[in-house]
Amino acid sequence: MTDISIRITGRAGRITLQRPQALNAMTYEMCLAIEAALDAWRSDPAVTLVVLDAAGDRAFCSGGDIAELYATGTKGNYAYGQKFWADEYRLNHKIFHYPKPVVSFLQGFTMGGGVGIGCHGSHRVVGDSSQIAMPECGIGLVPDVGGTLMLALAPGRLGEYLGTTAARMNASDAIFAGFADHYIPEATWPALIAQLEATGDPGVVERAATAPAPAPGPLEAAMPDIDRHFHGAGLGDILTTLRAENSDFARDTLKKMGRNSPLSMACAIETLHRLRGPSINLEKALDLEYRFTARAMEHGDFLEGIRAAIIDKDRAPHWQFSDAVVPAAAVSKMLMPLGKMALRLGETGMKIGFIGLGNMGAPMATNLAKAGHSVTGYDVAGTTAEGVTMAPDAVTAAAGQDVVITMLPNGAILRAVAAEVIPAMGTGATLIDCSTVDVDSARAVATDAKAAGLLSVDAPVSGGIGGAAAGTLTFMAGGSDAAFAAAKPLFDIMGQKAVHCGEAGAGQAAKICNNMILGATMIATCEAFALADKLGLDRQKMFDVASTSSGYSWSMNAYCPAPGVGPDSPADNGYAPGFAAELMLKDLGLSQQAAEAVDADTPMGARALELYRQFVEDEDGKGKDFSAMLPRFSRRGRS
Repeated sequence: MTDISIRITGRAGRITLQRPQALNAMTYEMCLAIEAALDAWRSDPAVTLVVLDAAGDRAFCSGGDIAELYATGTKGNYAYGQKFWADEYRLNHKIFHYPKPVVSFLQGFTMGGGVGIGCHGSHRVVGDSSQIAMPECGIGLVPDVGGTLMLALAPGRLGEYLGTTAARMNASDAIFAGFADHYIPEATWPALIAQLEATGDPGVVERAATAPAPAPGPLEAAMPDIDRHFHGAGLGDILTTLRAENSDFARDTLKKMGRNSPLSMACAIETLHRLRGPSINLEKALDLEYRFTARAMEHGDFLEGIRAAIIDKDRAPHWQFSDAVVPAAAVSKMLMPLGKMALRLGETGMKIGFIGLGNMGAPMATNLAKAGHSVTGYDVAGTTAEGVTMAPDAVTAAAGQDVVITMLPNGAILRAVAAEVIPAMGTGATLIDCSTVDVDSARAVATDAKAAGLLSVDAPVSGGIGGAAAGTLTFMAGGSDAAFAAAKPLFDIMGQKAVHCGEAGAGQAAKICNNMILGATMIATCEAFALADKLGLDRQKMFDVASTSSGYSWSMNAYCPAPGVGPDSPADNGYAPGFAAELMLKDLGLSQQAAEAVDADTPMGARALELYRQFVEDEDGKGKDFSAMLPRFSRRGRS
């Protein structure tokens, strides 16, 4: 018996997995054979639908056959695994978008790669033996094969729970979570498949699903606990709430998570957070998954996970970040865009004009080009960006493009550039301004764009030069729902988060309010370290206390201004700017300009503006990072 049987029976294309001794684990050759069959049947009038099933009663498909991945990866051959995952994800994508019905029968174990071939079709049937799970974090991967799409769409925070615990779903829970459609007793499956073959009518599945549905599963009953504990922003937040609760649920969940790779769990949670929103789709899910799996052998825990589970079978993996404290930088590294190695599913890119290729704009434009888009750029200073075709002027860069992105120094320049490029853009195109400018300028440009039949978004960013290069920016967007939806796929390439803040100007409003907080808290953080120095308090001890108590802030914990303390920051590089002090001065000026316009009382923002103006214009702050306020305060006395 071969590993897989592919044939046409009646009006059905039939695919049967035939490795029951290996729980029907899918080999690379089986993956390619399924794809070839689907390609052949797509336009074959003799095939009305496709039926997927498997031999034996223990499993539909327990996952991918990972022995060869381990064998090649331990020899430093990462290309084999990257090709395997790319080809597998392409198959998952074809099943999801297949133009004919795909009916799958999921008995026993359906896990990992089995989910990829069995849970993306149009009619997914489960029975009493069905056990569906995404156990990838247990071997140093993340839920993949498009599984993160279903996890992100699952009710509440069930996706985070399933992805980080590898909990199994019975028939009821699989339907509840969105991994299956119909419960049908397994004894009736052979007759049902015969009907599908004879009629080519997928409606026989709905008509057969008349048996009493099983009672709600244990996961559905646990949703209050799951939502309470898994709503946090990251792995650390989730573990903190679980550790603080003395309950059977918390103890059982911590036990399950304790078996898995902390890096994988942290990346799985971040992937689900990035996916949720109006632009969620399978393509985005597969892209994020492949960013991780392509790096999993070299930089992740995959090889160690396989060693412990399959090779040595000691069940004692030596994970990275074994204390479960996973730095945000490690997550970003695993999920940053892959550039020329990015997953290709056959889609075509957009035509993008990018105007303003400075320290921020150039890496943003490069990430768009690396993702497969056609990017034409222009910068008045003549700077260039990798992968970007240069235009002689802004109008040429904008003409005929689907999207035009601007990253400019101030509102006056934005208005001038917009006056040139808006007439050159075609009706229905989208203008995205990522500059940080005054609210009035953002709204004026939006009004002009709307009058010209364009969609427009004001979308200033947070994350600095490092975030622009790594593709981890946060976008604060203002504009219509339609404009935000058009821009969101590009935000997902250039950043890790995009928040639709409201109508035109709302993005700029959010940015200046956010940076007013940042400017004031950085001053307070620098003052506190300078005071601690003069009180004889060790800076590391100061950080250890403040970063884990009420002094917690982004300025302290993620961007500590004290060299050699906390995560790497510009302070560790002589205060070379990640976010220059003069840019903070600009943003604080915009905040106070806006406050004056709406008669808002912002004394802390006003004082922060005065201090940064003095630092930049009268002292030595220009050209330094905005956290260089620390040595300033350290040098000064009270008078």
